[in-house]
Amino acid sequence: MTGNELRQAYLNFFESKGHLKQESYSLVPDNDPSLLLIGAGMAPLKPFFTGKLVPPCTRITTSQKSIRTGDIENVGRTARHHTFFEMLGNFSFGDYFKKEAIHWAWEFLTEVIKLDKEKLYVTVYPDDQEAYDTWHNEIGLPEDHISRLEDNFWEIGEGPCGPDSEIFFDLGPERGCDDPNCAPGCDCDRFLEIWNLVFTQFNRTAEGTYEPLAKKNIDTGAGLERLASVLQNKESNFETDLIFPIIEATAKKAGVTYHTDANTDVSLKVIADHIRAIVALIADGVLPSNEGRGYVLRRILRRAVRHGRLLGIQGPFLVPLVDIVVDILGGAITNIVEKQDFVKRVVANEEERFNQTLASGLDMLSQLLDTLKAESATTVPGQDVFKLYDTYGFPWELTEEIASEAGFTIDQAGFESAMNEQRTRAREAREDVDAKVATPDITHLSNEHISDDESATASTVLLIGEGAKAIERAEDGQDVTIIVKTTPFHAEGGGQLGDTGFIVGPLGKVEVHTAKKLPEGTTYHVGTVVEGSISVNDEVTFEVDVERRQHMARNHTATHLLHAALRSVLGTHVNQAGSLVTPDYLRFDFTHFSPVTAEELQTITNMVNEQILRASTLEVETMSIDAAKAKGAMALFGEKYGSEVRVVSVPEFSIELCGGSHVENTGFIGQFRITSEGGIGSGVRRIEAVTGKAALVVAQQEEQTLKAVASLVKGKPQEVVGKVQQVLDHAKAVERELDQVKKELNSGNLDGVLAGQFTVGDVTAVVASVPVSDMGELRDMADMVRDKIGSGVVLLGAAGGDKVNFVCMATKDVVGKGIHCGNIVKAAAQAAGGNGGGRPDMAQAGGKDPAAMDQALAAGKEAIQSMVG
Repeated sequence: MTGNELRQAYLNFFESKGHLKQESYSLVPDNDPSLLLIGAGMAPLKPFFTGKLVPPCTRITTSQKSIRTGDIENVGRTARHHTFFEMLGNFSFGDYFKKEAIHWAWEFLTEVIKLDKEKLYVTVYPDDQEAYDTWHNEIGLPEDHISRLEDNFWEIGEGPCGPDSEIFFDLGPERGCDDPNCAPGCDCDRFLEIWNLVFTQFNRTAEGTYEPLAKKNIDTGAGLERLASVLQNKESNFETDLIFPIIEATAKKAGVTYHTDANTDVSLKVIADHIRAIVALIADGVLPSNEGRGYVLRRILRRAVRHGRLLGIQGPFLVPLVDIVVDILGGAITNIVEKQDFVKRVVANEEERFNQTLASGLDMLSQLLDTLKAESATTVPGQDVFKLYDTYGFPWELTEEIASEAGFTIDQAGFESAMNEQRTRAREAREDVDAKVATPDITHLSNEHISDDESATASTVLLIGEGAKAIERAEDGQDVTIIVKTTPFHAEGGGQLGDTGFIVGPLGKVEVHTAKKLPEGTTYHVGTVVEGSISVNDEVTFEVDVERRQHMARNHTATHLLHAALRSVLGTHVNQAGSLVTPDYLRFDFTHFSPVTAEELQTITNMVNEQILRASTLEVETMSIDAAKAKGAMALFGEKYGSEVRVVSVPEFSIELCGGSHVENTGFIGQFRITSEGGIGSGVRRIEAVTGKAALVVAQQEEQTLKAVASLVKGKPQEVVGKVQQVLDHAKAVERELDQVKKELNSGNLDGVLAGQFTVGDVTAVVASVPVSDMGELRDMADMVRDKIGSGVVLLGAAGGDKVNFVCMATKDVVGKGIHCGNIVKAAAQAAGGNGGGRPDMAQAGGKDPAAMDQALAAGKEAIQSMVG
């Protein structure tokens, strides 16, 4: 039985059991951000298993294309590892369960494809007695053909899970180890797993308990290539008719013979495996790039090219292999037939691009490894790995593989660091480019009819620029400017940001960061090729970020309403002095010579929202500049206008010259809220505001805050102002009471402080540390001590947290005798790691070392003694 006949037999068998037979789903997951690529038969059916979607049938069977690259380094080195494979599967969504799944699996294996029953073995979960009994008592499998293994339980964190049963085929003792206890689960190659039956019967809770599912599911997977190797009696999957014709063609191209050299065999198998993955990925819309799925494709393709070089193949060789893949798989995977020419073009382009740098890169890496070996180093520096990636197009995994073959590891952290630095430089450069883009000469396009049309969905590329140079083609990763015949992208202008989105060509995709206009009016797009390539004369389609444009349209129309409201409330002296319209908010700068009061802001907000509630339909006209001025249209700040202008009017409220995006009706703005107002220069004020959903979010946040405050003061939202005032009044009363208590306490401490007074000559002095909490209390305490002694000088210190405060006060008579409080407090503060000073009769200072309080007061005392002495 051929591989294609095996696939059809499987699907037909389960169709006869009431299953809906479906073609393979795309390798690109549909609305599943958790997956980069489909890697198992059940992956595209997850919404049916989780209950998010109702399946078209409770029984489904597929042969699902799958991609796995987790152990790509093993591809070609073992009999079974692949990047691309097909997973045969039959699935039940709350329909049949364990007994039927086991019986049908046995029926298919022994009656349809007629495998030797004596060579079939199974494993079950130790606690799954039902599965064991079904295999032993109903199927009749001997006990020595059934193993209980703890690994036979499928689960991924919380959610549906359950035991599974794996079916193995005994390839014979000659393929195994010498262990007399060798059985399924052994690491040797004797027992080949050909089918896994998963019985999803539990739900694992967050607490780790297992609850029975009301509707139990079946999820099975049988590797097509593995089953084919058993049926065709081949030592490995690579020798089946699903893959071996590719090996034969590659060996012929390289002038080598299969099965004569181990390393040669590895390269032949790698190429055969990888070209299958390449064809399937491109046919499903994946294009080579340096990110995501595109990077997986590029890595696989370039790895295949490198193994071609190891076989001695010079120049391109992958394209003819595409035809062989299509011949083998095209009957079942129909889209590779439809996309065959397209796939070949993409492969040819990518292979040609890598060939241009491969030899130089291999030379550089070889020399680098020789140098490192001479230095007894074992790790390839990350900067060199990055250079191979950036200059020669070597995926880091390819460098790692080549280095590993020579006994080296790579500094992956250093590579990532260099990559991040490059991304930062590219982002900064792109921001510079977006601000002022160098564009190539477009005079040769003067005869073309270039136009703007927001409804356009497709057009032709007329020019691609890299800097000031026109180029014919741009590859992924290149920053470019693009001009097309008709564009739906709205260009930056009038304070409004340019549109963003994608330009999609037959072989690539450009992410548009913004659109701008040349002085003569031609719109050009600033972007980066993110997939494949884009060429002059390519027919392209457009994906404008319409939601983003709609947000900007709301904000732009609201800017017009705000301008008119400002002139109405503040006066006609108000003129626009700048604006910014983004998807998230609007900013409007205007001439006015005093802060806008809260009452004025509320009036302005109400006026704008009244226009929104009126739901006025905007009027957009094109007329001469003179006619527009005669009509009363206001020109926008910093804009230059031609003889013909676009006039945007909100009937009976606003009329301005404007080329930006606007809503059709003011009602579409939803609501308008001012978030800030302030001065930004002499006679210029700035207002920032939000509309639509953003305004709703602000309103909800304010409402939540109001409710939270109401809850804290134990009142209703409408009572908050009065309740908060009560709290404030109470707090002030408590504060006054506390101050009085502190004064009384300090007064009580006064005797202790005065007990330490001393005289220097005829000057009374008090130097002490006191337990007060802040500088205010310290000053109050010093006041009391000074008043109590009547004549003299007082130096008090107080420690609090990680700092210390000092206050020194003196009566006028002792100042006349040489006392200077500023110098006294300075001496104390310096001893405590601080500084300060002040007047002769009063000064204060701070220190950083509370532990030095005693030394500080001693230094102050010495200063007093030196002044009087």
